[in-house]
Amino acid sequence: MALGRVPRRVGVVGYGRLGQSLVAHLLTQGPELGLELVFVWNRDPGRMAGTVPCSLQLQDLAGLGERRPDLVVEVAHPKIIHDSGAHILRHANLLVGSPSALADQATEQELRESSQRWGHTVFVARGALWGSEDITRLDAAGGLQSLRVTMATHPDGFRLEGPLAAAPRTGTRTVLYEGPVRGLCPWAPRNSNTMAAAALAAPSLGFDRVIGVLVADLSLPDVHVVDVELSGPPGPTGRSFSVHTRRENPAEPGAVTGWATVTAFWRSLLGCCQLPSKPGIHLC
Repeated sequence: MALGRVPRRVGVVGYGRLGQSLVAHLLTQGPELGLELVFVWNRDPGRMAGTVPCSLQLQDLAGLGERRPDLVVEVAHPKIIHDSGAHILRHANLLVGSPSALADQATEQELRESSQRWGHTVFVARGALWGSEDITRLDAAGGLQSLRVTMATHPDGFRLEGPLAAAPRTGTRTVLYEGPVRGLCPWAPRNSNTMAAAALAAPSLGFDRVIGVLVADLSLPDVHVVDVELSGPPGPTGRSFSVHTRRENPAEPGAVTGWATVTAFWRSLLGCCQLPSKPGIHLC
């Protein structure tokens, strides 16, 4: 059954594992859902050869407006959001697959201003964040006091930069970072997206008060483990409300994205296509 609402014309920015999965879904399932893939862009165009029809390959991201997309899906790197997010919003709604980009306050502000100016929505994929809607509801009710997200996997699954890339690792399990999510995102842009999504789900805490923990664990060669721990203020008896969820997501050795996250992202894309455009940043 076709989706009954716009957007219908979809562009994909990034053709790594996640981008390839989304493009395959759009080509095979899109028509029956009322979705048309109108372009695919990748930093290395050669990667699209033989799998993406030439007519769909976009060589210059600056020219995306000519394809008249309703939704542009970013699954490349935070740099795309830093450099081109505002431009994309001039032409279409934007589904951000690299929310770590929003840890940069100037980028977040630019996206908010562009969203308001052009009337397009910034959707943020929840990805591997379990319980995001519950976190948002609790936060809106004033019942969220702390939020901590721990991501653990084998070191081969990390793509780290700066001081984290050179951080010493001792023993089977090493805590590489523990602190505000805003401080982690620049050094682990591809491994902090779940934590960035949590910061956006809890705006009262945000990037400065949501705590992110990144753990290199040699015993986890084929799984990504995400623990989400939250608490509220003490109740009448002195005890605090608390929740602890643990998500174990199978992944190929060395992969940045686990299998369940790929599926979750496709559902986020479909969800965006059923929502009306409205300015602002919203989890999807």
